[in-house]
Amino acid sequence: MTTPKAGSTCNLFSRAWYDAPISEFLSATEDEIIGKMVTRGVFDLRQEQRDAWLLQIRILKSSLVDLTGSILLEFSIPRLGKRIDAVLLVGPVVFAVEFKVGATKFDRSAVEQVWDYALDLKNFHEASHEVSIVPVLVATESDSNTHRSFEVEHDGVYKPLFTNELELREVIDMVLQTVSGEDIERSKWANAPYRPTPTIIEAARALYANHSVEAIARYDAGAKNLATTSQRIEALVDEAKSSRRKIICFVTGVPGAGKTLVGLNVATQRRDTHKSTHAVFLSGNGPLVAVLREALTRDELERLKKINIKKRKGEVSGGVKAFIQNVHHFRDEALIDPRPPDDHIAIFDEAQRAWDMHKTTTFMRQKKNRAGFNQSEPEFLISYLDRHEDWAAIICLVGGGQEIYTGEAGIRIWLEAIRARFPHWHMYISSRLTDSEYAAGGIVDEIAAAENGHFDDELHLGVSMRSFRAESVSAFVKALLDIEIDGARRMLYQFVDRYPIAVTRDLDAAKRWIKTRARGSERYGMVASSTAQRLKPHAIDIRVDVNPIHWFLSGKEDTRSSYYLEDAATEFQVQGLEVDWALVTWDGDLRYSRSGWHFHDFRGSKWVNVRNADRQRYLRNAYRVLLTRARQGMVIFVPHGDAEDPTRSPEYYDHTFEYLTSLGIPRLV
Repeated sequence: MTTPKAGSTCNLFSRAWYDAPISEFLSATEDEIIGKMVTRGVFDLRQEQRDAWLLQIRILKSSLVDLTGSILLEFSIPRLGKRIDAVLLVGPVVFAVEFKVGATKFDRSAVEQVWDYALDLKNFHEASHEVSIVPVLVATESDSNTHRSFEVEHDGVYKPLFTNELELREVIDMVLQTVSGEDIERSKWANAPYRPTPTIIEAARALYANHSVEAIARYDAGAKNLATTSQRIEALVDEAKSSRRKIICFVTGVPGAGKTLVGLNVATQRRDTHKSTHAVFLSGNGPLVAVLREALTRDELERLKKINIKKRKGEVSGGVKAFIQNVHHFRDEALIDPRPPDDHIAIFDEAQRAWDMHKTTTFMRQKKNRAGFNQSEPEFLISYLDRHEDWAAIICLVGGGQEIYTGEAGIRIWLEAIRARFPHWHMYISSRLTDSEYAAGGIVDEIAAAENGHFDDELHLGVSMRSFRAESVSAFVKALLDIEIDGARRMLYQFVDRYPIAVTRDLDAAKRWIKTRARGSERYGMVASSTAQRLKPHAIDIRVDVNPIHWFLSGKEDTRSSYYLEDAATEFQVQGLEVDWALVTWDGDLRYSRSGWHFHDFRGSKWVNVRNADRQRYLRNAYRVLLTRARQGMVIFVPHGDAEDPTRSPEYYDHTFEYLTSLGIPRLV
């Protein structure tokens, strides 16, 4: 039973609300145990919760007699924003025990919940990497003689075991008979580092619930971590406020490094402070905004429900919308209201995707009836914050090689706007903004040399966190798309054992591959390029309007969810978001040959060559986005084509497939 955690904080060195040797637990009274839990939990104990704890304690006391080991109750899992009811360290085994008080059946959601706990420990808790972890679900009123099969995966995580309150000890004994190894030391295990890599949805939920970025972010020796960058931005914002000046920061990072997480952290840290220091998180990525808003609204409604506060969804979503906004709505507000924005701090996610002057002026003239408008989107947005008389701060989160829409100008246009119109703004620039992938050009050096320009190493995130199993995946994808064959082979060899990847010509085999690897609630889904028009014979139609809220948030019972592997999300729907396992489909729009990539668009009844350099870049970046969506592994499907269909000639696909296998990607048959 996952309990309400309102008002709680996570002490990384005491993550359980009760921890003790089993012998001490057995000799303590129920009131003593609950007293310690309440003291550490720091929240008012309701009768319903007390009754649930009492039953769990009684079950555990009767089940642990004569056992040696340790027990930890209400053990924090910050990445998931939840707590494990009980962790038992008995011999060489970690038991993650979840109680469903009064339950007679083992619901799938409960099974996935306890499985997720075990996987989280295995992947992110340092002392759990090499030990056996057994998730146990206790439905207290379920039938006895529940069928149990002991199945363990290669990483030492068992499939969940089911039992009732009377047979928990039987399950423990049966497991201990099958596992050998050294006993787990309680203090060493409990105090081991917890280094999670949350999805952006998980991170947003945890941060909005007042967890710190330190509690949900991993720490790697020698790597630039999220906390360092977040703290640097906080310091710069505080300095801007105290010195009454205006600043703009450019934060760079490799795909999946956590740029969006940094922005959300800055915004949430100031969500409940004085109005003058409120921050707004802005993104032009409509699907990302929609998914995050819905996820936070659902979480907040669930939290309020647990503490018996009834609110309509509209009431809750209003606060979330003020916190996360679509940048275009923010921009349009500036058109109709001459005053400065309510917020002094604006965080622009994926700032490189801002519109250039041509697209902005065309839109303003045609859609907003602003005939004389002559500014790029960055210039106008900076001017909006510049209306503040005292101070303001803009944080631009910059990705490289991710422009996928026509009219997305890259980061250079922000720098040009500052040089031309806002020389009084102080600029703090990631020292990596000069890298070619950010397409900023020589203007970076010019601005950094100005009196108000400052290079800052702490504004770059150099380690991908999307794939916690293999940080080299983004570099491998870059090498793959740049046709750096030797480099791609070397990088693949380094991570393929930790990050499964395969390529196949059989779509059904690809679906089986991905389904058999996902465990618990790990999300998997199918993705395709938005110009992949000739996958329709495989029942993949990118013209279908995929709702990202359902695709990313709905469960396995919903046909609209990613789990069904029926609707392929495009680069526009998945950019900035991620899944655990991805099925990447590859059509004839991007074709490999010995002379390089060939770019195509399907028009009418045939493929035509794409000759425009910008459109070629968008198409290559589309596949970059698709190939970097998976956290744990991916399978790539390249069709055979059809010799009788001139729009799906085998030559459109064969060379691409051969290229991928030549890199060393295992072939799935």
